[in-house]
Amino acid sequence: MVKSTSKDAQDLFRSLHSAYSATPTNLKIIDMYVVFAVFTALIQVAYMALVGSFPFNSFLSGVLSCVGTAVLAVCLRIQVNKENKEFKCKTIVTNLGGIVAMFVIAV
Repeated sequence: MVKSTSKDAQDLFRSLHSAYSATPTNLKIIDMYVVFAVFTALIQVAYMALVGSFPFNSFLSGVLSCVGTAVLAVCLRIQVNKENKEFKCKTIVTNLGGIVAMFVIAV
């Protein structure tokens, strides 16, 4: 079996960084929004683990709304990405303004 080394991990991170640096700015903004939504959900889970879950329905609604928002943002990223050829033929709205309007209405 082949052992992985730290050099392999560094090469992997370098290749990921170089590929992500070529990503357009609007996709990077959507990515940061997804990271923020997931981070907010993790903060809520940590708070529940430390303090308790007395109003459990409030905890569920907070975490599930964060996760749902992240999922909708990922869908927005798929639709906005110009390199995504498979999804373009399936979209109902083809212009960028209509796609963003659908996202705002869904959220």
